[in-house]
Amino acid sequence: MKITSVISVCFLLLAVSACKQGPKAATEAPAVTETVEEIVEVNIRGEEVEYQSDTTLMKGYMAWNEQITGKVPGIIVIHEWWGHNDYTRERADMLAEMGYVAFAIDMYGEGKQAKHPEEAGKFAGMVMKNMPEAKARFNAAMEVLKNNEQVDPEKIAVIGYCFGGSVALTMANAGADVDAVAAFHSGIALPVPPGEDLKARVLVCNGADDPMVTQEDVTAFKAAMDEAGANYEYIAYENAVHAFTSKEADALGEEFGLPLAYNEEADRRSWEALRSMLDEVFE
Repeated sequence: MKITSVISVCFLLLAVSACKQGPKAATEAPAVTETVEEIVEVNIRGEEVEYQSDTTLMKGYMAWNEQITGKVPGIIVIHEWWGHNDYTRERADMLAEMGYVAFAIDMYGEGKQAKHPEEAGKFAGMVMKNMPEAKARFNAAMEVLKNNEQVDPEKIAVIGYCFGGSVALTMANAGADVDAVAAFHSGIALPVPPGEDLKARVLVCNGADDPMVTQEDVTAFKAAMDEAGANYEYIAYENAVHAFTSKEADALGEEFGLPLAYNEEADRRSWEALRSMLDEVFE
């Protein structure tokens, strides 16, 4: 079991108002109004979770706020093509801080992580070219999340990064029973196009200068979503390229000669867009 550091957020508000009285004012005591907001603690806990489909053992990570009482929405987090790593878990922790139960899942099995783009491409291709197995792994993770005692199984969202964003969008197009999907610096030429099975609200946050997502891809994606009558938003952030939410992007781009770069503004704005969508969907 992995326990993340405890994060304490304390708020205290004290407002006092008094009515000023003149020399001939009544003897009634001045009105004093006090509003005190109780100290609120956010204790984020993370736990290793092993689960499996019919053919694959997978290793995920569940994060939640121990102070939560009652059931809250659950959110699946799908990793980049590098595999289930610390970055995915950090995003799960961030969602837990927002009050959700977040499950960073494993689409490769056995917690495999790629050390080189060629290996990452191989792992990702094995998933995206085998939809029955991809669905089985995704559905297995969905069951784990829905069965969590703190999760409202009727309120589920999915977010994903790069490869994970493509998986999230594809699963939604294939009819996954989720309320919302968000994809960050994601491929949008998908193996399953949107249609009548797409019921989720969709948010796509990509870099306007991402060479891995062509303008033809964007045009085709929007046309397909419009034809399906989807409730979606596509945001392209200026001066942002691939992997703009990852602070490791610059080092990885330099090491492997890839067009990757972190963009602080796009990272912040895309997370705000996610927060806004989740607030609206789960209000």
